[in-house]
Amino acid sequence: MQAICSSRNAALLQLTLRIVRKVLWMLLVLWGITLISFWVIHLAPGSPTDMETTLNPLAGEAARQRLEALYGLDKPLHVQYLDWLARLVRLDFGLSMSADGRPVLDKIMERLPLTVGMNVISLILTLIIAIPIGILSACRQNSLLDRGVTVFVYLGFAMPSFWLALLLMLFFGIHLQWLPISGLTSMNFDSLGPVDKVLDLARHLALPILVYTIGSLAGMSRYMRACMLEVLRQDYILTAQAKGLSPRTIIWRHALRNALLPVITLLGLSVPGLIGGSVIIESIFALPGLGQLFYAAVMARDYTMIMGNLVLGAVLTLLGNLLADVCYGLADPRIRSSREVR
Repeated sequence: MQAICSSRNAALLQLTLRIVRKVLWMLLVLWGITLISFWVIHLAPGSPTDMETTLNPLAGEAARQRLEALYGLDKPLHVQYLDWLARLVRLDFGLSMSADGRPVLDKIMERLPLTVGMNVISLILTLIIAIPIGILSACRQNSLLDRGVTVFVYLGFAMPSFWLALLLMLFFGIHLQWLPISGLTSMNFDSLGPVDKVLDLARHLALPILVYTIGSLAGMSRYMRACMLEVLRQDYILTAQAKGLSPRTIIWRHALRNALLPVITLLGLSVPGLIGGSVIIESIFALPGLGQLFYAAVMARDYTMIMGNLVLGAVLTLLGNLLADVCYGLADPRIRSSREVR
């Protein structure tokens, strides 16, 4: 009993040390990302004061200097970064340099649910559709089904998202008039009942989510097909076939887990795209999401808002890598055992 307890304590200690090392490494990478990003955005021409003084004929050099002092832009760049980093440690992203002057974190949290919600729904739909398509294409390689799916997914892969969005708006919104083409809610949204409000939101978000799904479906299905084809050529699959196992058992119990490992990596890398990939779609459909906020901040040279979005993207990237590691261990027990040995 004592040996079992000591073994459990040792395993718990190893797990704790591994988590601490992972967290420390993530914090170090996050610091490096913020340092490079802060330096790069200040290299871009223009500043927040240009947007407020250039178009105002009454604003002279004295007004520009007062604004720079207000925003702290008159300090050396390294001092600005240290001040910003000190606020970030306290989870204070500062105030926006736009006209409203609101806290950056408040503006991000207002827009975050919409952007993340649309992308999560799109990701779930992509997995539900792409994984079976990839498996069927791999199991029936060079068949009529495989070639038809290949043509379809390559069309989706080659089609620009903004062009697809315009086509869907023209067809479903203008010709058929089934779905609205812009905005998040209807003008009479406040007077609707709870069920009607949900249906109204669903109708407004149907086209953006469809664009997200079609854009991701092509690459994910082809990636799944390639991984499955590679796994089906392995020796242990041939051994399972020689033992007389059914094709269904071979595919779903033996081949699928190993074929999902590269797809898990792709999913981890797609997490930061929740923000970056939303800029174009949210601008086309006039949705008040995080991508549109980030685009407006870049155009206005709102440094604090840009850094807030970049920090969020960096955190999502690191969490995506961590999620990929966890899913790797769940999908392949060999990875868990190798980590326990180390």
